[in-house]
Amino acid sequence: MRMPLLQIESLAAGYGKSEVLDDVSLALSSGTLAYVLGAGGAGKTTLLMTIAGLLRPKRGAIRLDGEDIRRKRPSELLARGIAYVPHNRLLFSSLSVRDNLLAGVWRETDRPRIEADAARLAQRLPFLKTYERQSACRLTNGERQLLAIARALMSRPRLLLLDDPFDALAPAETKRVAGFGAELAAEGTAVVIAQRTASTDASPTEQAYLLDGGRLSRSAALGASAAPGRSSSL
Repeated sequence: MRMPLLQIESLAAGYGKSEVLDDVSLALSSGTLAYVLGAGGAGKTTLLMTIAGLLRPKRGAIRLDGEDIRRKRPSELLARGIAYVPHNRLLFSSLSVRDNLLAGVWRETDRPRIEADAARLAQRLPFLKTYERQSACRLTNGERQLLAIARALMSRPRLLLLDDPFDALAPAETKRVAGFGAELAAEGTAVVIAQRTASTDASPTEQAYLLDGGRLSRSAALGASAAPGRSSSL
């Protein structure tokens, strides 16, 4: 049996003495698109930040390709293939679209590789080229989210963590971002989308988990019954 790309066992994490996550377990293979659903404050951000190394777990195990990564720094995990796109996207509004795109690999020295990857992303997301010299603040909310994802893709991740990527997006923008995530998963990247509710375009075959009370449970409710902006039946 093939080893999962990411394996989490009995994870507990939080802030200070407060535990937000309690006994969370999860296994993801390459090419998986998984939704982690839950109300505000359920611990979705805490889970993604802990996987990305921004929070140190209190208990439990986190393994990438079977390797224990609990004590790895965020920069080490990025080099191992884990990229995290936060809820606020952390774009530099005063910088150009191109500068924001390259901010994710500013330490890289292989310029031909960087330029080739930027060109491939511009083919998939043409606005990256059209507006490359314009400030990122001039983009739509959907384009800003896609720019944040593209910046993360410049590090060639195997596991992409997206925190609340549909927030403040129009329905058409949500569909575009959700579709891009599905494309990346189909190409072999494991994609985790933490969101209050799933996209209406989510396939029933995609994995969905409900995070509630600090614990994670598997759910089969995806698709139109869990659309952004509505209460979820999960």
